[in-house]
Amino acid sequence: MHQVLRNDRLSPIVHRLVLVAPRIAAKRQPGQFVMVRLGPGHERIPLTIADADPSAGTISLVIQAVGLSTRALVALQPGEAIRDIAGPLGRATDLIESGRAVCVGGGVGTAVVYPIAQALRARGVEVISVIGGRTAELVILREELSRLGSCRVCTDDGSLGHKGVVTEQVKNLMEAMSVQAVYAVGPVPMMRAVSDLTRSYGVHTIVSLNPIMIDGTGMCGGCRVSVGGQVRFACVDGPEFDAHGVDFNELWARLGTYKEQEAHVCRLKAAADAAGKQP
Repeated sequence: MHQVLRNDRLSPIVHRLVLVAPRIAAKRQPGQFVMVRLGPGHERIPLTIADADPSAGTISLVIQAVGLSTRALVALQPGEAIRDIAGPLGRATDLIESGRAVCVGGGVGTAVVYPIAQALRARGVEVISVIGGRTAELVILREELSRLGSCRVCTDDGSLGHKGVVTEQVKNLMEAMSVQAVYAVGPVPMMRAVSDLTRSYGVHTIVSLNPIMIDGTGMCGGCRVSVGGQVRFACVDGPEFDAHGVDFNELWARLGTYKEQEAHVCRLKAAADAAGKQP
């Protein structure tokens, strides 16, 4: 059992849980994730370790409430607990040793970029962050990233920072200065757009992929992706890959496999809640 110490609301649909997990906190590296199961009857879901404090024995998970399981997780209050957290899993981020890196985060993907930016800054790399959301209230971790270097904010409606998409700011940076690497995490269309942009400038780019995962150990095959024309498993070979080799069309198609089923379960839960019954 992993006790919840804090539940911070970062946006209307995104929460940060601080949990007791001393063994994971001691070994976690940027880019790695955990498989979380709230309790019996709940599904296993992969979540990036957004931060860790080895001295306190805690990890932080940033969760966007989109389905039944994630809604249950963000509803947890301090003192409650998660039954199973397995990890750290996946390969650690390949970090550059010097120079300048641009860290691009879209929506909840900013939580994945944050530990990467932390590790780069610790190595002495200059970090420039470009983060975005549809509106100001959906932009997360702005203050945290600003402490690591320059942070540019984009919103679709112009309610905060630059009105427009993150790729516009990334392009400005590519044209204005030398950049050794780009780390981009967010919705698939955003990562694909960043990849297309940086390819034209010849800048090494890493993306973190989010295919369906079941066990997190490479046994189920659910998280297979195509990178450089070869099959890879995101849970053991990734989740981060060279963006310029990723088949984004395949990834996008696979992400939609269970959308109808998830929507159906959410409707059943809403109806059960309205009737005061268990689904």
